[in-house]
This record gives sequence, structure tokens and C-alpha cells, in this order.
Amino acid sequence: MVESQRDESGAGQLGRAFASTRRVLAGVRPEHLGAATPCGAWDVRALIDHVVGSAWWGAGAVTGADVGEDPASGDLLARYDESARVALDAFASPGVMTRRIDLGFGVFSGAELAGMVARDQFTHGWDLARAIGHSTDLDRPLAGQLLVQARAEILDAYRGPEGDALFGPVVEPPAGACPADRLAAFLGRSV
Repeated sequence: MVESQRDESGAGQLGRAFASTRRVLAGVRPEHLGAATPCGAWDVRALIDHVVGSAWWGAGAVTGADVGEDPASGDLLARYDESARVALDAFASPGVMTRRIDLGFGVFSGAELAGMVARDQFTHGWDLARAIGHSTDLDRPLAGQLLVQARAEILDAYRGPEGDALFGPVVEPPAGACPADRLAAFLGRSV
């Protein structure tokens, strides 16, 4: 396999997912905070709270320790940056990627958990981009990698109506859709 085609996983994907979502988050203005998102139950403010919270959750899950918590107030970018820093530090700890972690709904390696958090961060970055009118053509190579992984990992049993399941039914993306749009459609978003 050519080096440029090699799939990245774990902490590398996680860092790129945080960076992608941060670029979108930097475009959020106060008037966007109440706007609807593709996640029907969340407006932009709630979606941002979720991505910050999921970073803290991932850090705590992988370390099994109290890593602190989101102050839930203050500058959006500062909150996001701190949550990303804490998560990346946790996933960079020695032995984390091979550690087995019981999440209550299954046992996963640290690398698998990093992939889940990366997919969550990246996909919600897409949701945020859609909500604020930012381009959804985000990090094409990463979106392609996450789509391949999602197709292998997400079973139909995980799909159903919003609020009842982790993912919605697969949506057919339009012809020529960018990789991030194809990932979003696979995860149940209308594109």
C-alpha cells in the first residue's frame, strides 16, 4: 500500500477531527447559537455543549480517572480547545491505545474508542457547519477514512428514529457528494 493511502486511526484521526471541528466552530457568531442543527433536539449552543462534553467523556473513559470537567461557560473556542487538549493528552498516555475499556455497552480498545470520539467530533462538526452555513466539505481524507470505518462498525441494530437510536437510517447522498456529506448521509443526516 502506498504511504499516502495508508489509513490513519486512533489519536491521529482524533487530532484531525478536533482540528476540523474547531475550524467550523471559529465561524460561530452569537446569532448562530439558537439556530437549528441537523440533530433535531439540539440548537447550535446545545451541539457545541455536546462536542465539548464528548471530548471530556472520552478522556475520562480512556483513563478511568477524573480528568476534570467542562466549565460550561466562557468563550466557546477556549472551552473547545481545553476539551480537545484534555482528550488528546488522555489518548496519548502510554498504553492507552491497546487498553481494553468497558463502556457499559461493550468493551473496546483505546484505539477503537479514539475512533468513535473522532467520528463523533467530525460528524458534529459537519452538523455545525450545516447549521451556520459553513461549507460541509471538511477534511476529505479523514471523512473518507471515517466513512470506511463507519460502514464496518455501524450495524442496522444501531439505527432508528432520532432519540431512540444512535444513528438514523442511511440516506442516499446526492451524486458527487463530498466525503463528509457521504459520511453524514451514512449516519442518517439529510444532505
